Amino acid sequence: MIDSPKILLADHLKTLKLPTFLREHEKLGRQCAIEGLDHVQFLARLVELELIDRERRMVERRIKAAKFPATKSLDSFDFKAIPKLNKMQVLDLARGEWIDRRENVIALGPSGTGKTHVALGLGLAACQKGLSVSFITAAALVNE
Repeated sequence: MIDSPKILLADHLKTLKLPTFLREHEKLGRQCAIEGLDHVQFLARLVELELIDRERRMVERRIKAAKFPATKSLDSFDFKAIPKLNKMQVLDLARGEWIDRRENVIALGPSGTGKTHVALGLGLAACQKGLSVSFITAAALVNE
């Protein structure tokens, strides 16, 4: 009979689709008890964990839906290898304001100059900002 509330709580948390609550409530409850925190502080921490995990999963879903051939960020781009590429302009583009203004970004240049890496980095940044992205090569777009 002692486990009935735990079973009921687990069922309710599954129904409400709160997986982080379900996974973390006992451990966090013990931690908050040790720290002497009240129930409101415990709930605030638990809700924060749920929100962080939810946002992480949403970003993962957007990245998967974008169909990137690889996940590359601008952090891993070697701007020194292509000195003509304006690093500040690329990092400014990563902020995504051009998307809000409904502008286009076109990357032109010979093979091996980092166009795809920059495009992937910009797409990843957009996904992290909550935007839906669809990656397609120019060749695939022409064929479509």
